[in-house]
Amino acid sequence: MIELQEEKEKVILVGVSASSEEETEHSLAELADLAETAGAEVVGKIVQNREMAHAATYVGKGKLEEIKDLLWEKEATGILCDDELSPVQLRNLQEELETKVMDRTLVILDIFAARARTSEGKIQVELAQLKYRQSRLTGKGSAMSRLGGGIGTRGPGEKKLETDRRVIRHRIACLSRELAEVKRHREITRENRSRSFLPVIAIVGYTNAGKSTLLNRLTKADILAEDKLFATLDPTTRQWTLPSGRTVLLTDTVGFIRKLPHHLIEAFQSTLEEAKYADLVFHVVDSSSLQMEGQMHTVYETLDRLGIKGKPLVTIFNKVDKLSERRRMKDFRCDFQAVISARTGEGEDALLQGVELLLREKDVLIEEVFPYDRMGVVQEIRKWGEILEEEYTQEGILVRAYVSDALWRNIENQK
Repeated sequence: MIELQEEKEKVILVGVSASSEEETEHSLAELADLAETAGAEVVGKIVQNREMAHAATYVGKGKLEEIKDLLWEKEATGILCDDELSPVQLRNLQEELETKVMDRTLVILDIFAARARTSEGKIQVELAQLKYRQSRLTGKGSAMSRLGGGIGTRGPGEKKLETDRRVIRHRIACLSRELAEVKRHREITRENRSRSFLPVIAIVGYTNAGKSTLLNRLTKADILAEDKLFATLDPTTRQWTLPSGRTVLLTDTVGFIRKLPHHLIEAFQSTLEEAKYADLVFHVVDSSSLQMEGQMHTVYETLDRLGIKGKPLVTIFNKVDKLSERRRMKDFRCDFQAVISARTGEGEDALLQGVELLLREKDVLIEEVFPYDRMGVVQEIRKWGEILEEEYTQEGILVRAYVSDALWRNIENQK
């Protein structure tokens, strides 16, 4: 019996070191992880030291010969560049090297396409892929010909390039309409959540920092949590009951990564905005990573790009069980920080106490007697607030409790 196996792509990593050597090494190590996640095998790497990427060939003409030799030596099927290539760079590299040329953006989009499960996720990924492809459709000479009217405009007619462009434009328009509808539904869902008076906590962080594992630990959920880049793509929301008995909503979001393609940020805007409308943000950090500080900077940079500022922030230094020795960890941008292991549960109690205190700071302490004909209001406080004291008197029910500002406004409006 003949056994057929899919041949694994062999790629050479190509990077331009415009800053520190250490930063370039970290970036290429992450690119290697991306390549492996996408199903390719890394067989070599080449770094070009220059102030900025070459406008025409990314690495410059001299380095191209070195890449050609390594491609032949390693029998590689293509190269993978550490930055997003311009259409000119892509075309020139393909012509010079006569091999498959990919960039970081293409690989990330490919991983997203493989991981998308929900219809929203699939629409977002396809939209980002089409926008990426649209700017890279190029043609020469007669390939650009098109029928026109009048003398001197007759030609061989519309070519494949123009057909492709028109098809892509049409598909982008269709997907944009579908995504607008999905965004409208997401806004309705958020509005319904706000009526429940449950605080919402958004979990953000670098990819593979342990966000899904933390969500599973806190809510006893069973969502996919793998030690892979972008294991979670579609946002998940679960209820979490705190020790005080209070219920909050925890929302997992897609992980961030350095040089996150702008097409993806545009397409995933509505998904990433979960953090924008949250009452509290959990920033999960992989404390075992050698690039911890750089990853934290990337997350904050992306949050700023999304306009997510001024939210109460909890920084959670995760994966401490992987550390051979503890090091000093401090985030000066957060309101509270915790050092935990989402896998083993270490440090969970301290995190719970901190979250309770932060939520309570935003609450309103009420002490009021509600007449018996307003039992419905007391039921709402029991359901959505935190009862400290409840006493039945002749005038009604004396309630002392912490409630959210939204719930308190709703109670006041009912008077």
